[in-house]
Amino acid sequence: MAIPTRSLAATAAAVFICAAGPGHAQVFDAGMPPGWQCTGNCGTAPEDGDITLAPGGGAQYGWVSTNGGAAGVRLPGIGVPGDSHSGSTLRSHLFTAQASDVLQFQFNYVTTDGGDFSDYAWVRLLHADGTQAALLATARTAPGGGAVPGFGMPAGAATLDPPYSNVEGITPTWSPLGGDSGECYVEPCGQTGWITADYAIAATGQYMLEFGVVNWVDPSADTGLAFDAISLDGVPLAPIPEPGRLGMLAAGVLVLELMRRWRRRGA
Repeated sequence: MAIPTRSLAATAAAVFICAAGPGHAQVFDAGMPPGWQCTGNCGTAPEDGDITLAPGGGAQYGWVSTNGGAAGVRLPGIGVPGDSHSGSTLRSHLFTAQASDVLQFQFNYVTTDGGDFSDYAWVRLLHADGTQAALLATARTAPGGGAVPGFGMPAGAATLDPPYSNVEGITPTWSPLGGDSGECYVEPCGQTGWITADYAIAATGQYMLEFGVVNWVDPSADTGLAFDAISLDGVPLAPIPEPGRLGMLAAGVLVLELMRRWRRRGA
């Protein structure tokens, strides 16, 4: 029985749309991308208070905040577990990268706590099993106002532009900070502004990006990290297809082949 060309075309289109739709890499304009995993408090936001959109980013950016964060979140090697009161991490879906591919992203550190026990944030590249491949960038205020690279933290492997950043202003207004928005517990408070980070992948493999922030010692004076414009060699991070999605893609190819054969028989 012949299958109408229009029905075959519609079926093929539907299969390819379903297979490719979530395959678009991180696009914060549509909210949190499928496959990204949050611990604590994470979200997406448009331009909000003092925090503008990222250069080269979209109409929304991603963020993590210590406000509403989870207990036990910390960057390994920084202090002792008891010093980390609460925090949040956001991990991307798995993606494949080739050696020497350039990973690029923008980030902005926003804090209401610049004291001796200041909060901190980081960006890491992780292997598929969750172990660290590279610590890319850190942020933490110093008494003199410096915040990136993070005061008293390991050096990040990414190249930053600008290479050093202070926090600017004393009362950051930003919804993800919750009740601490517009407050400053101890100066210096504020934001670093958007910073560009570039990192050349060291070895071919499967990776995740992790964005994290921690409230140090006590629950007061919250801090957050905004990020956007994430790309690998100039294109968005493409998630590794799930087995079921690969099957759908193969079904679409089969439908198109059947359509071509039907056309040849009808010619």
